[in-house]
Amino acid sequence: MNRKLATWLIVIILLIFLGYIVYDVAFNREKPARESISVKPAENPDKWVVAGTIDPASGKVKAVSTMQNGDIIIGGDSFLVCYNSQKKLLWNRKTDKPVTAISVSGDTIYAATIETVQEFNRDGERIAEWGPFEDNSIITSVASNNSHIVFADAGNKIIMVLDKKGDLNSMIGKSGEPFIIPSPYFDVAIDHDNNIYVANTGNRRIEKRDLTGRILLSFGEPGTAPGAFCGCCNPAHFILIPGGFVTAEKGINRIKVLNAKGEFTEFVSSVNEFVPSLPLDVASTDGKIIYGANPADSKVYIFTRK
Repeated sequence: MNRKLATWLIVIILLIFLGYIVYDVAFNREKPARESISVKPAENPDKWVVAGTIDPASGKVKAVSTMQNGDIIIGGDSFLVCYNSQKKLLWNRKTDKPVTAISVSGDTIYAATIETVQEFNRDGERIAEWGPFEDNSIITSVASNNSHIVFADAGNKIIMVLDKKGDLNSMIGKSGEPFIIPSPYFDVAIDHDNNIYVANTGNRRIEKRDLTGRILLSFGEPGTAPGAFCGCCNPAHFILIPGGFVTAEKGINRIKVLNAKGEFTEFVSSVNEFVPSLPLDVASTDGKIIYGANPADSKVYIFTRK
């Protein structure tokens, strides 16, 4: 290779190297800053927050209900207590049996035990007690309106319908469309038109029935989707609110609002540290504040909208 050719090769190499440097500098100056990684928000984020808690400190909490004036009735292992809406304790009554469920109609409080239904006035004085009704009964829910008291017996898989004197009017579940109840989660509600709503938990649905037990409609399906009921025995608890329902599930411990057709509206609580196998009993007077009785820590959680 002669000297002239070698010189040209060196010049070409230097030009290529300098060109690369110029390109790299120019490219890096024009290159935009690295974009931050965006986290996609949850598909159905919780629309409510915990605004506070109530700790009765009287024993294990199992049930909660509310009165029209905003008072909160809480029951559990051998106690029944009442707080006002400012969380001030109004009265505390010892009961001779653990309270498993509570319902309020006007100024009257109905508290269920495993075998009986007890009636209290608004001051916590016991007026009457009815039952036992059936052998092997496990009363898991009680509900009331102006004319009837209904309760769910998970032990016998039946709904009992009483009048306000405590006399039996009808029994639902012995014949016709039976209830599939794999575990002691069996909730019931009654509206002002005497429609009875029942959580047929083995089928993962809520059924609307008349006083004779005839099914008028039902909604719900198995699954983890927002509008479905996951796992076994759900919904574990539910209540009627204006315009729909509030439901609570076990397995995936979540609380949600459904509309009057049973369609998913929003989550009250789905991202939480509640024990999955211990669902919260729920209560609400107007659907604007929701109370959840947590048996895991014996506190009542107060949920309000964000």
